[in-house]
Amino acid sequence: MTLLVSVILCTHNPRPQALRRTLASLTAQDRPPAGWELLLIDNASSSALAQAWDLGWHPRARHIREDELGLTPARLRGIAEARGDLLVFVDDDNVLEPGYLSHAADLFERSPHLGAFGAGRIEPEFESEPSPEIRPQLPLLALRSVGKDAWSNSPTDSACFPWGAGLCVRRPVAAAFAGLLQRLSVTSVLGRRGQQLLSGEDDLFSWAAAEMGLGFGIFPALGLTHLIPANRLRHEYFVRLIRGHAFSHGVMNFMLAGQAPASESDLRDAPRLLLHGVKNGRFSLRCQWAARRGRRDAARFIAQHRLNPVASGAPALAA
Repeated sequence: MTLLVSVILCTHNPRPQALRRTLASLTAQDRPPAGWELLLIDNASSSALAQAWDLGWHPRARHIREDELGLTPARLRGIAEARGDLLVFVDDDNVLEPGYLSHAADLFERSPHLGAFGAGRIEPEFESEPSPEIRPQLPLLALRSVGKDAWSNSPTDSACFPWGAGLCVRRPVAAAFAGLLQRLSVTSVLGRRGQQLLSGEDDLFSWAAAEMGLGFGIFPALGLTHLIPANRLRHEYFVRLIRGHAFSHGVMNFMLAGQAPASESDLRDAPRLLLHGVKNGRFSLRCQWAARRGRRDAARFIAQHRLNPVASGAPALAA
Protein backbone atom coordinates (compact mmCIF):
# COMPACT_ATOMS: atom_id res chain seq x y z
CA MET A 1 0.00 0.00 0.00
CA THR A 2 1.28 3.46 -0.92
CA LEU A 3 2.10 5.64 2.06
CA LEU A 4 -0.44 8.44 2.36
CA VAL A 5 1.08 11.78 3.31
CA SER A 6 -1.20 14.48 4.72
CA VAL A 7 -0.10 18.05 3.98
CA ILE A 8 -1.65 20.41 6.55
CA LEU A 9 -1.54 24.04 5.44
CA CYS A 10 -2.72 26.35 8.23
CA THR A 11 -3.41 29.97 7.35
CA HIS A 12 -5.05 33.09 8.79
CA ASN A 13 -5.78 36.02 6.47
CA PRO A 14 -2.94 35.00 4.15
CA ARG A 15 -1.04 37.28 1.81
CA PRO A 16 -2.47 36.22 -1.56
CA GLN A 17 0.83 36.29 -3.43
CA ALA A 18 2.58 34.18 -0.79
CA LEU A 19 -0.21 31.61 -0.53
CA ARG A 20 -0.36 31.41 -4.32
CA ARG A 21 3.34 30.50 -4.44
CA THR A 22 2.95 28.00 -1.59
CA LEU A 23 0.16 26.23 -3.46
CA ALA A 24 2.14 26.37 -6.70
CA SER A 25 5.04 24.59 -4.98
CA LEU A 26 2.64 21.87 -3.86
CA THR A 27 1.29 21.59 -7.39
CA ALA A 28 4.87 21.03 -8.57
CA GLN A 29 5.63 18.16 -6.16
CA ASP A 30 7.05 15.09 -7.90
CA ARG A 31 5.09 12.77 -5.61
CA PRO A 32 1.90 11.69 -7.44
CA PRO A 33 -1.33 13.13 -5.97
CA ALA A 34 -2.51 9.60 -5.19
CA GLY A 35 0.19 9.50 -2.51
CA TRP A 36 -0.81 12.58 -0.57
CA GLU A 37 -3.74 14.70 0.53
CA LEU A 38 -3.97 18.44 1.08
CA LEU A 39 -5.88 20.04 3.95
CA LEU A 40 -6.12 23.83 3.80
CA ILE A 41 -7.07 24.91 7.32
CA ASP A 42 -8.72 28.33 7.20
CA ASN A 43 -8.05 29.61 10.70
CA ALA A 44 -10.71 32.25 11.32
CA SER A 45 -9.84 34.33 8.24
CA SER A 46 -11.95 37.44 7.73
CA SER A 47 -13.27 36.05 4.44
CA ALA A 48 -13.77 32.31 3.93
CA LEU A 49 -10.88 31.00 1.84
CA ALA A 50 -12.95 28.25 0.25
CA GLN A 51 -14.70 30.92 -1.81
CA ALA A 52 -11.48 32.37 -3.21
CA TRP A 53 -9.01 29.49 -3.50
CA ASP A 54 -9.71 26.64 -5.90
CA LEU A 55 -8.19 23.31 -4.87
CA GLY A 56 -9.76 21.40 -7.72
CA TRP A 57 -6.33 20.65 -9.19
CA HIS A 58 -5.80 18.06 -6.43
CA PRO A 59 -8.12 15.03 -6.14
CA ARG A 60 -7.48 14.70 -2.37
CA ALA A 61 -7.72 18.36 -1.35
CA ARG A 62 -10.15 19.77 1.21
CA HIS A 63 -10.97 23.17 2.64
CA ILE A 64 -11.50 23.05 6.41
CA ARG A 65 -12.64 26.01 8.50
CA GLU A 66 -11.40 26.34 12.10
CA ASP A 67 -12.96 29.31 13.89
CA GLU A 68 -10.86 29.21 17.07
CA LEU A 69 -8.04 31.63 16.35
CA GLY A 70 -4.49 30.38 16.81
CA LEU A 71 -1.92 28.13 15.20
CA THR A 72 -2.39 25.49 17.89
CA PRO A 73 -6.17 25.06 17.32
CA ALA A 74 -5.56 25.07 13.55
CA ARG A 75 -2.94 22.33 13.79
CA LEU A 76 -5.05 20.27 16.15
CA ARG A 77 -7.93 20.50 13.68
CA GLY A 78 -5.60 19.37 10.90
CA ILE A 79 -4.38 16.43 12.97
CA ALA A 80 -7.97 15.38 13.67
CA GLU A 81 -8.98 15.62 10.00
CA ALA A 82 -5.86 14.07 8.43
CA ARG A 83 -5.98 10.53 7.09
CA GLY A 84 -2.28 9.97 6.42
CA ASP A 85 0.37 8.15 8.41
CA LEU A 86 2.82 11.03 7.89
CA LEU A 87 1.67 14.59 8.56
CA VAL A 88 3.56 17.46 6.92
CA PHE A 89 2.85 20.96 8.25
CA VAL A 90 3.34 23.78 5.74
CA ASP A 91 3.02 27.50 6.46
CA ASP A 92 1.31 29.86 4.05
CA ASP A 93 4.64 31.49 3.14
CA ASN A 94 6.64 28.32 2.43
CA VAL A 95 7.77 27.35 -1.07
CA LEU A 96 8.67 23.66 -0.94
CA GLU A 97 11.26 22.18 -3.25
CA PRO A 98 9.67 19.79 -5.81
CA GLY A 99 11.04 16.68 -4.09
CA TYR A 100 10.03 17.66 -0.56
CA LEU A 101 7.17 15.20 -0.11
CA SER A 102 9.09 12.37 -1.80
CA HIS A 103 12.11 12.89 0.47
CA ALA A 104 9.83 13.10 3.52
CA ALA A 105 8.11 9.83 2.61
CA ASP A 106 11.51 8.18 2.07
CA LEU A 107 12.75 9.34 5.49
CA PHE A 108 9.54 8.08 7.08
CA GLU A 109 9.94 4.61 5.60
CA ARG A 110 13.69 4.10 6.12
CA SER A 111 13.98 5.78 9.55
CA PRO A 112 11.38 4.21 11.86
CA HIS A 113 13.32 5.57 14.86
CA LEU A 114 12.33 9.15 13.94
CA GLY A 115 9.05 10.50 15.24
CA ALA A 116 9.45 14.05 13.93
CA PHE A 117 11.79 15.56 11.39
CA GLY A 118 12.04 18.58 9.17
CA ALA A 119 13.89 20.88 6.83
CA GLY A 120 17.62 21.26 7.22
CA ARG A 121 17.52 24.08 4.70
CA ILE A 122 15.09 26.98 5.20
CA GLU A 123 16.34 29.75 2.95
CA PRO A 124 14.91 33.29 2.92
CA GLU A 125 13.46 35.28 0.08
CA PHE A 126 13.22 38.85 1.35
CA GLU A 127 10.71 41.34 0.01
CA SER A 128 13.21 44.04 0.99
CA GLU A 129 16.85 43.80 1.97
CA PRO A 130 17.39 43.48 5.75
CA SER A 131 19.35 46.29 7.37
CA PRO A 132 22.79 45.39 8.81
CA GLU A 133 21.60 45.65 12.43
CA ILE A 134 18.72 43.24 11.70
CA ARG A 135 20.90 40.49 10.22
CA PRO A 136 22.15 39.01 13.54
CA GLN A 137 18.50 38.43 14.50
CA LEU A 138 17.43 36.71 11.26
CA PRO A 139 17.59 33.14 12.68
CA LEU A 140 14.54 34.12 14.75
CA LEU A 141 12.58 34.03 11.47
CA ALA A 142 13.06 30.23 11.41
CA LEU A 143 15.94 30.27 8.94
CA ARG A 144 18.60 27.56 8.98
CA SER A 145 21.03 25.72 6.75
CA VAL A 146 22.83 22.57 7.85
CA GLY A 147 25.29 20.60 5.78
CA LYS A 148 24.56 17.16 7.18
CA ASP A 149 21.82 15.13 8.85
CA ALA A 150 21.39 15.79 12.56
CA TRP A 151 19.10 13.93 14.90
CA SER A 152 18.71 13.10 18.59
CA ASN A 153 16.30 11.55 21.06
CA SER A 154 17.14 13.90 23.93
CA PRO A 155 15.05 17.08 24.23
CA THR A 156 18.13 18.88 25.53
CA ASP A 157 19.46 18.77 21.94
CA SER A 158 17.35 21.68 20.76
CA ALA A 159 19.61 22.25 17.74
CA CYS A 160 18.01 19.13 16.26
CA PHE A 161 14.44 20.32 16.79
CA PRO A 162 12.60 20.57 13.45
CA TRP A 163 10.73 23.83 13.05
CA GLY A 164 7.17 24.36 11.88
CA ALA A 165 8.00 25.16 8.25
CA GLY A 166 7.83 21.75 6.57
CA LEU A 167 7.60 19.85 9.87
CA CYS A 168 7.00 16.11 9.33
CA VAL A 169 5.38 14.04 12.09
CA ARG A 170 4.28 10.42 12.42
CA ARG A 171 0.60 10.10 13.27
CA PRO A 172 1.17 8.59 16.77
CA VAL A 173 3.52 11.46 17.62
CA ALA A 174 0.92 13.98 16.45
CA ALA A 175 -1.57 12.32 18.80
CA ALA A 176 1.00 12.47 21.62
CA PHE A 177 1.55 16.17 20.84
CA ALA A 178 -2.17 16.77 21.35
CA GLY A 179 -2.01 14.89 24.66
CA LEU A 180 1.03 16.85 25.79
CA LEU A 181 -0.79 20.11 25.13
CA GLN A 182 -3.64 18.93 27.37
CA ARG A 183 -1.19 18.08 30.16
CA LEU A 184 0.53 21.46 29.92
CA SER A 185 -2.74 23.42 30.23
CA VAL A 186 -0.99 26.57 28.94
CA THR A 187 -1.76 26.46 25.23
CA SER A 188 -2.65 30.17 25.30
CA VAL A 189 1.06 31.06 25.59
CA LEU A 190 2.33 28.72 22.87
CA GLY A 191 2.09 29.24 19.11
CA ARG A 192 0.96 32.21 17.07
CA ARG A 193 -2.46 33.63 17.81
CA GLY A 194 -3.54 36.45 15.51
CA GLN A 195 -1.06 39.31 15.98
CA GLN A 196 0.54 37.79 19.09
CA LEU A 197 4.13 36.75 18.40
CA LEU A 198 4.25 33.73 20.69
CA SER A 199 6.16 30.56 19.85
CA GLY A 200 7.44 27.28 21.33
CA GLU A 201 4.67 25.05 20.02
CA ASP A 202 6.88 23.47 17.33
CA ASP A 203 9.29 22.15 19.98
CA LEU A 204 6.52 20.12 21.59
CA PHE A 205 6.49 17.70 18.66
CA SER A 206 10.10 16.79 19.44
CA TRP A 207 9.32 16.48 23.15
CA ALA A 208 6.38 14.21 22.33
CA ALA A 209 8.59 12.05 20.09
CA ALA A 210 11.22 11.75 22.82
CA GLU A 211 8.60 10.75 25.40
CA MET A 212 7.64 7.89 23.05
CA GLY A 213 11.27 6.75 22.77
CA LEU A 214 11.61 8.15 19.25
CA GLY A 215 14.03 10.65 17.79
CA PHE A 216 13.72 13.95 15.97
CA GLY A 217 15.99 15.67 13.49
CA ILE A 218 16.70 17.95 10.57
CA PHE A 219 17.87 16.89 7.12
CA PRO A 220 19.36 18.95 4.27
CA ALA A 221 17.54 16.75 1.74
CA LEU A 222 14.43 18.65 2.88
CA GLY A 223 14.57 22.23 1.64
CA LEU A 224 12.19 25.13 1.24
CA THR A 225 12.10 28.89 0.80
CA HIS A 226 10.56 31.16 3.42
CA LEU A 227 8.91 34.22 1.90
CA ILE A 228 9.56 37.12 4.27
CA PRO A 229 7.61 40.38 3.80
CA ALA A 230 9.09 43.78 4.51
CA ASN A 231 7.01 44.31 7.67
CA ARG A 232 8.81 41.40 9.35
CA LEU A 233 12.15 43.14 8.88
CA ARG A 234 11.31 46.16 10.99
CA HIS A 235 12.95 46.85 14.35
CA GLU A 236 9.63 46.93 16.18
CA TYR A 237 8.64 43.50 14.84
CA PHE A 238 11.86 41.91 16.11
CA VAL A 239 11.53 43.51 19.53
CA ARG A 240 8.01 42.04 19.86
CA LEU A 241 9.17 38.70 18.45
CA ILE A 242 12.08 38.40 20.89
CA ARG A 243 9.90 39.24 23.89
CA GLY A 244 7.23 36.72 22.82
CA HIS A 245 9.85 34.04 22.14
CA ALA A 246 11.45 34.51 25.57
CA PHE A 247 8.07 34.43 27.30
CA SER A 248 6.77 31.30 25.55
CA HIS A 249 10.02 29.38 25.94
CA GLY A 250 10.38 30.49 29.56
CA VAL A 251 6.99 28.99 30.42
CA MET A 252 7.48 25.90 28.27
CA ASN A 253 10.96 25.09 29.59
CA PHE A 254 9.67 25.38 33.14
CA MET A 255 6.70 23.14 32.44
CA LEU A 256 8.67 20.48 30.59
CA ALA A 257 12.09 20.54 32.25
CA GLY A 258 11.60 22.41 35.52
CA GLN A 259 13.92 25.21 34.35
CA ALA A 260 12.77 28.44 35.96
CA PRO A 261 13.24 31.64 33.91
CA ALA A 262 16.41 33.49 34.85
CA SER A 263 15.94 35.99 37.68
CA GLU A 264 17.53 39.31 36.72
CA SER A 265 17.97 42.54 38.64
CA ASP A 266 17.56 45.75 36.66
CA LEU A 267 19.95 47.67 38.90
CA ARG A 268 22.60 44.95 38.94
CA ASP A 269 22.54 44.44 35.18
CA ALA A 270 22.12 48.09 34.15
CA PRO A 271 25.89 48.74 33.66
CA ARG A 272 26.29 45.61 31.54
CA LEU A 273 23.30 46.49 29.39
CA LEU A 274 24.49 50.06 28.90
CA LEU A 275 27.92 48.83 27.87
CA HIS A 276 26.27 46.42 25.44
CA GLY A 277 24.31 49.32 23.95
CA VAL A 278 27.43 51.44 23.54
CA LYS A 279 29.29 48.62 21.78
CA ASN A 280 26.46 47.18 19.67
CA GLY A 281 23.99 50.00 19.15
CA ARG A 282 20.52 50.97 20.34
CA PHE A 283 18.63 48.27 18.45
CA SER A 284 20.78 45.48 19.89
CA LEU A 285 20.18 46.94 23.35
CA ARG A 286 16.41 46.92 22.71
CA CYS A 287 16.64 43.24 21.73
CA GLN A 288 18.50 42.41 24.95
CA TRP A 289 15.90 44.30 26.95
CA ALA A 290 13.02 42.57 25.14
CA ALA A 291 14.46 39.15 26.00
CA ARG A 292 14.75 40.17 29.67
CA ARG A 293 11.16 41.41 29.71
CA GLY A 294 9.96 38.16 28.12
CA ARG A 295 11.71 36.06 30.76
CA ARG A 296 10.26 38.29 33.48
CA ASP A 297 6.78 37.91 31.96
CA ALA A 298 7.25 34.12 32.05
CA ALA A 299 8.29 34.14 35.71
CA ARG A 300 5.24 36.22 36.63
CA PHE A 301 2.91 34.00 34.61
CA ILE A 302 4.27 30.87 36.32
CA ALA A 303 3.84 32.41 39.77
CA GLN A 304 0.39 33.90 39.13
CA HIS A 305 -0.98 30.64 37.76
CA ARG A 306 0.86 28.46 40.32
CA LEU A 307 2.17 26.17 37.61
CA ASN A 308 3.94 22.87 38.21
CA PRO A 309 6.33 21.09 35.85
CA VAL A 310 4.46 18.21 34.22
CA ALA A 311 7.51 15.96 34.54
CA SER A 312 7.10 15.99 38.33
CA GLY A 313 3.95 13.94 38.07
CA ALA A 314 1.90 16.75 39.60
CA PRO A 315 -0.93 18.41 37.63
CA ALA A 316 0.17 21.37 35.58
CA LEU A 317 -2.16 23.72 37.43
CA ALA A 318 -2.04 23.82 41.21
CA ALA A 319 -5.34 23.32 43.03
